[in-house]
Amino acid sequence: MTSSTSGTARRITNGSVDLAVFEDGNPAGETMVLVHGWPDTHELWSRVVPFLTERFQVVSYDSRGAGESTVPTRVEDYRLPALASDLFAVIDAVSPGRPVHVLAHDWGSVEAWEAVCEPGARTRIASFTSVSGPNLDHLGKWMRRRISDRRFGGPLAQAVASGYTVLFQIPGLATLPLRLWFSRHWPAFLKFFDRLDPALVRPAPTLADDMVNGLKLYRANIRTSLFKPRERYTDVPVQLILNENDKAVRPVGYEDTEKWAPDLRRRGVDAGHWSPISHAEDIAQLAAEFVLDVEDRQWGNAPDGPSESASA
Repeated sequence: MTSSTSGTARRITNGSVDLAVFEDGNPAGETMVLVHGWPDTHELWSRVVPFLTERFQVVSYDSRGAGESTVPTRVEDYRLPALASDLFAVIDAVSPGRPVHVLAHDWGSVEAWEAVCEPGARTRIASFTSVSGPNLDHLGKWMRRRISDRRFGGPLAQAVASGYTVLFQIPGLATLPLRLWFSRHWPAFLKFFDRLDPALVRPAPTLADDMVNGLKLYRANIRTSLFKPRERYTDVPVQLILNENDKAVRPVGYEDTEKWAPDLRRRGVDAGHWSPISHAEDIAQLAAEFVLDVEDRQWGNAPDGPSESASA
């Protein structure tokens, strides 16, 4: 197993899935687990990790279907409970008996939302910083409320932003464009889509496969969660990092999040969707500050209750 980052690499097994896990940083510090989204691997965090390693034990991993981890073939193997189970398996292996802090982006954040809303999650997850990835059930509930109130603007804006996911639902339709064009021109696409400096983008050698395999995430979860949303609550402290120029996940979709996660902080970053690449230091700083605030509250050094909303 190889990684372009420093530190150690190992494999963690969860049922039939082997996960490629990478560890770096201060073994005496609090553990922070980083979860990537589509179509990335743990390499998404390569610019963020150096800002965290002095203070934290930093753990990242390739999600199932990506990078060096197992690639299940069935769509049902990509359902959110299975992905949350992977996260818990990593947590239990790297920090047995002590909860970790989670930082996640895009689908990694969707997966982490599933985990923090599980009963007893707080015994394994001390805090969760979410970047550009909603809880799909919360999003479905919000869209239903907005439409019921005849306030269509927000749901319409998110529907337009998520229009590509409709194409991803159709087996085979997106496969050739992803393999033949997007995977070969990914830095250029991110420059167009996100105004991202292509020189900062480090595509994984598995990118074409990761793009296609990751389509199962969309097929396994979106229709069920949005059309039959569950009531999903968490008592884990949550920080939303809202990318203010995000073309894929509109900040308005988090309008009702306090209902589901009452211990909530909101922070804004003047960034597009891939802020862990373009604004790595900002993401690391906000995540670290939130961890320290949560730890201070746990040990009685700060007031209890939700953190105040703010903008970076």
